[in-house]
Amino acid sequence: MPGAAGTWKDLTGNVNLLAANLTTQVRAIAEVATAVTKGDLTRYIQVEARGEVAELKDNINTMIGNLRLTTDRNTEQDWLKTNLARFTNMLQGQRDLATVGRMLLSELAPLVNAQIGVIYLVEAEEQASLKMLSAYANKGGDGYPERLRVGTGLIGQCAADAKRMLITNVQGNVVPIASGLLAMTPKNIIVLPVLFEGQVKAVIELASVGLFSDLQVSFLEQLTAGVGIVLNSIEATMQTEGLLKQSQQLATELQTRQRELQQTNEQLELKAQQLAERNVEVERKNQEIEQARRAVEEKATELALTSKYKSEFLANMSHELRTPLNSILILGQQLGDNPDGNLSARQVEFARTIHGAGTDLLNLISDILDLSKIESGTVTVDAEQIFFSNIQDVVMRQFRHEAENRNLAFEVHLDPRLDRSMITDSKRLQQVLKNLLSNAFKFTESGRVHLAISPVVEGWSQTHPTLWAAPSVIAFEVTDTGIGIPPEKQKIIFEAFQQADASTSRKYGGTGLGLAICRELSSLLGGEIQLRSTPGQGSTFTLYLPSPYSGPAGPQRSTTRSGAVQAAAIARLPDAASEPVSDDRHDVAPGEMLLLIVEDDVHYTRIMADLAHDNGLKVLIAHRGADALALANHYLPSAISLDIFLPDTLGWTVLSQLKQNPATRHIPVQIVTMDEDRQHGLARGAFSFLTKPTTTEGLEQALARIATYARQRRKRLLVVEDSPDERLSIVALLGDDDIDIILAGTGEEARMILAGDQPIDCMVLDLRLPDMSGFELLENIRDDDALSDLPVVVFTGRQLSPEEDAQLHSIARSVVVKGVESPERLLDETALFLHRIVADMPDEKQRMLERLHSSDEDLVGKTVLLVDDDARNIFALSSVLERRGMRVVTATTGREAITLLNMTSEVAIVLMDIMMPQMDGYETIEAIRENPAFHRLPIIALTAKAMKGDREKCLEAGASDYLAKPVNTEQLLSSLRMWLHR
Repeated sequence: MPGAAGTWKDLTGNVNLLAANLTTQVRAIAEVATAVTKGDLTRYIQVEARGEVAELKDNINTMIGNLRLTTDRNTEQDWLKTNLARFTNMLQGQRDLATVGRMLLSELAPLVNAQIGVIYLVEAEEQASLKMLSAYANKGGDGYPERLRVGTGLIGQCAADAKRMLITNVQGNVVPIASGLLAMTPKNIIVLPVLFEGQVKAVIELASVGLFSDLQVSFLEQLTAGVGIVLNSIEATMQTEGLLKQSQQLATELQTRQRELQQTNEQLELKAQQLAERNVEVERKNQEIEQARRAVEEKATELALTSKYKSEFLANMSHELRTPLNSILILGQQLGDNPDGNLSARQVEFARTIHGAGTDLLNLISDILDLSKIESGTVTVDAEQIFFSNIQDVVMRQFRHEAENRNLAFEVHLDPRLDRSMITDSKRLQQVLKNLLSNAFKFTESGRVHLAISPVVEGWSQTHPTLWAAPSVIAFEVTDTGIGIPPEKQKIIFEAFQQADASTSRKYGGTGLGLAICRELSSLLGGEIQLRSTPGQGSTFTLYLPSPYSGPAGPQRSTTRSGAVQAAAIARLPDAASEPVSDDRHDVAPGEMLLLIVEDDVHYTRIMADLAHDNGLKVLIAHRGADALALANHYLPSAISLDIFLPDTLGWTVLSQLKQNPATRHIPVQIVTMDEDRQHGLARGAFSFLTKPTTTEGLEQALARIATYARQRRKRLLVVEDSPDERLSIVALLGDDDIDIILAGTGEEARMILAGDQPIDCMVLDLRLPDMSGFELLENIRDDDALSDLPVVVFTGRQLSPEEDAQLHSIARSVVVKGVESPERLLDETALFLHRIVADMPDEKQRMLERLHSSDEDLVGKTVLLVDDDARNIFALSSVLERRGMRVVTATTGREAITLLNMTSEVAIVLMDIMMPQMDGYETIEAIRENPAFHRLPIIALTAKAMKGDREKCLEAGASDYLAKPVNTEQLLSSLRMWLHR
């Protein structure tokens, strides 16, 4: 209002100012409202206002903020749903996983502002691993591994946990986001599991240089559910297609099989028609075959019965022929020896002629029986390891004197290419060589006889299956410079009872059985014999044998028809060939410690061999007594571990033979057995005793002890004698460089020496001592466990009273005590218990021991029970035994023998004939063994040994030893000395 002044002017000014402010505020509100109506939600009312206008401004601004927030949310939801729909449409209908992975990453990475990405697919067949399906912006090289295991890295852990992982503010060594101009480190990484019904189908990993928004994260989480459906659908589709293909293939194969089956059915129908046509003819032939079968069965029954009769006849003939020969040979030898000197020289010559004729008759009987046994298939092949050096020694020993008597040169040559041994039947091989060499000497008047043994690769028949299949073949070539054999006779000489010169005026005698037996035995051993001969110049017989023995060369000759009696050659291969536990026989250097293990238990053998190796010992292994003796004689081991129960003989027999042989007598022998008769083994010269079953620790201690003892050291002998003169004589008798003799004059002094640090290996004891009796000292030793194995030799010159003898035997249950009276016996016993090497002893003492063992001292005064139903045999054997100072008690039946044993307590040994009436020798031996009092009584079986298994049956019945009739006198006396020596 112009011209106003004063209060009115102020009022007018305030109204104008109010109007201007209101106009400004309304104008600002109008501008913002206009912008909002146009969709611009970024504007706010910024003017100052008060009162209702200010409240209006705030409400409008709040409305604009709410409207903008709602609009943003709607925009995000539109973006989310639009892109989810786009991806769903994009992936629908896809059937290839690689395409899905590539499309998914190429669209997804730009959408969420990711610069690199990768998708891994969980392999359906192996849920524990993931395979890379596709990658986005892969830089190549080692950026992404092709496969990952579940639980390895973020991707593997995401697959394991089925949970999303979001990593922000990434630093360090990560796969960079690379382009041609730069490389940037991502700041955010997200790892998402692709799930279908809770099962992880794939894992997606994306990386960005920026931050993933909540909208992008939400989008990714919702997208993975749809992707899981797609992947599962593709997987199911692929499985369906695979099953469809398999179904189509099976259908095709089924159609093919149906066509083949149809063709087969047509062929079967045709054959069925043909078969129906032949049924009538077959039925007719079946009737004919049934008739022929019954005829064959009747013949087979007859032939089997004939074979049984033949076997029984052979056994009876052997007994009936050899029994009278037994008397002829024994009495003829006794007359020829003329021990009483009351026969003239002519009468002695008559007796020797009788003995020689009986021997020839025995050889003829043996040849006939051998040939019959071979033809009937009752010969057993007992294959074992034999050393060529042993064959050479045996052959030279048998024929050296004949060569010298006939002025013929004789030698045995071993090819240097030979191994040390071969595997075959030693007895049968020696029988063939003996026949061939006997013929060579028989038909050679001048010149030489030569045996060559060598390995060969040819020379035998081209059609011989066994030799051509053998790992190696050994040739035994016997060459002579004799009369030779005409070509037309070279075939027939191998037939029984055939000779090159069969005329009545022939110069050379014989039955013609030798070469027939050789041919059959060589075939039984898997080999053959070849002959080369020129009349007037000589002959060469070559025996070819396979090594190792693997069976006979072919069907054995038989006098029965096929199917009646089969040739049965039962071969028991030696331990070294058949036993899986190997030994060191081919790897023994001079001076090495060598342990011979004689044991038939394979498991126990393996344990002992391992422990022996741990103790620094080389090992030899034998499972039979015969093999053990051969190995002991050949290798002379440092020690022997011997089982008592062996397949072929008792260990007591092996121990006795080892201790009777001067070459092996010194070897310490450890007895290992289930038999607890410790005293029996130690008294026979065993070093120690180990009872089965034992622990590994017990075996280790035993082997360590025997290994320590076997090492070279001077043995210590304690002589307990109060007489200075007696001590000097004992030292003179026993002393040598290999032992130390410690002297003690009293029992107390002996006890102090035994309790000292130095071990005592043997003790010689006089029963009369000044401070105590020898019995008291023995009782002290018995009660000391450390001295329980100490051998004690009681040396006394007086006869013990019955009470003293009983007391001595009661102590001897725990202490080895041996009473001796003569100096020779004292030397023998101490040498045995000290394991002294006889060959290293002075010559005078060796001769003393040789005289002792060759004398009949062990036989004098001993009572022998002779059981035989033939009076001639009783007379012949009694005359031999009584001349050696033995007392002979006779029995003609088994029951009488048992009665005599029960009545006569002093019987020291029994000679038992096997073939007796009513109660044969087998039954008698078994009945004797049933009595515990006769458990250790030596029983020697006497039999004709005509049939297979006689020896095994004797030993199984309980016999201690076995001798064949006719009995060889020296062999009988040697066996008696061995069993009665201890």
